[in-house]
Amino acid sequence: MFKKILIANRGEIALRVIRTCKEMGIKTVAVYSTADKDSLPVRFADEAVCIGPPVSKLSYLSIPNIIAAAEITNADAIHPGYGFLSENEKFSKVCQEHGIKFIGATPEQIAGMGDKASAKATMIAAGVPCIPGSEGLLESVEQAKKEAKKIVYPVIMKATAGGGGKGMRIVWKEEDLEAAWDSAKQESAAAFGNDGLYMEKYIEEPRHIEIQIAGDQYGQACHLSERDCSIQRRHQKLVEETPSPFMTDELREKMGEAAIKAALAVKYEGVGTVEFLVDKHRNFYFMEMNTRIQVEHTITEEVISFDLIKEQIKLAFGEKISGKNYIPQMHAIQCRINAEDPSHDFRPSPGRITDYHCPGGHGVRIDSHVHAGYVIPPNYDSMISKLIVVARTRDEAILKMKRALGEYIIEGVKTTIPFHIKLMEDPNFNAGNFTTAFMDTFEY
Repeated sequence: MFKKILIANRGEIALRVIRTCKEMGIKTVAVYSTADKDSLPVRFADEAVCIGPPVSKLSYLSIPNIIAAAEITNADAIHPGYGFLSENEKFSKVCQEHGIKFIGATPEQIAGMGDKASAKATMIAAGVPCIPGSEGLLESVEQAKKEAKKIVYPVIMKATAGGGGKGMRIVWKEEDLEAAWDSAKQESAAAFGNDGLYMEKYIEEPRHIEIQIAGDQYGQACHLSERDCSIQRRHQKLVEETPSPFMTDELREKMGEAAIKAALAVKYEGVGTVEFLVDKHRNFYFMEMNTRIQVEHTITEEVISFDLIKEQIKLAFGEKISGKNYIPQMHAIQCRINAEDPSHDFRPSPGRITDYHCPGGHGVRIDSHVHAGYVIPPNYDSMISKLIVVARTRDEAILKMKRALGEYIIEGVKTTIPFHIKLMEDPNFNAGNFTTAFMDTFEY
């Protein structure tokens, strides 16, 4: 097994990886920017190396700095967490060149799945259902208009290198297409350095349901059931749960088979996620593949009692998959607690946490890196913690989540806790009656 793993990330995911490494007897190295010098990952790792100033491109996105930290500490593997360099083809390749194992997908897998247009072509060839759309990238606005007529409005243009809703535009009629084309190209070029666009049919009233997968170096793959991520705002997930209240046994089997096809098509190695849009008739379509651990991996762990970070590390070391195709027997919900003010359009609220008290009790889990006195820097994602509950039924899980949220005390900054409490009381959410458009009409 690996002797020492460097965690090329920060915050709760860095601490999450450190915990599993300690339980596996593996030494850890934390890297940190000057803004994170007093963070818990730095405190609890066996070693810590400063890799730069608060600006991400000079620290957490600096490949030379991270590789140098790995070399001076003799780390034999790097865990990238999620975000930052976790799906960076160049970083994966540089790790290979320096004899350091990248605990994630290979450069070829990242390249194949990171480019949305080529990923879709791969999935079509593998027999995975895909949303009707353009073949490859759009060369001009004139071609975009022709494709839209074939696909039939409404359509959605997406950045091929995109994520997080950047470079994405919904077009309802032809006269709006040219303006959407121009703004999408500008935004995608600014966000990703790549203005390539492709087009798909816009699926109305969809649910965002993803399948957790694992694959090894020996051509085997399995799925670990689904997660419903439909409660989101501006394409950013707020709440996730498993199993999905929309799921049937037949649909789970079909989606699980499709996810395994996707994994085998790219000879996927490691833990990843195949994301689908599911329409109101339960037709499902491939959306993208995330070649990394997901923020919401926690709820899958809770319903199947399975450490996904541990599995990820073992697969990277060359072991065979130890999982199987799972059907969850419990129900888990995760709320992302962010330093944001929901009463003012979720405006970020960085600053010092003056008082902090975590909820507890049976079936309650907190994944967090903060504490009383911790200063939330303005430089990074605003997540404070992930609050996860697990219970026998969805109704019990909702009540448990509401109770846990009521016990959660975070003072000094605004948080999304009041929003989550209101959501847990909403009749439509309680009935499982929601789509990705839920937040468009939810009043908070």
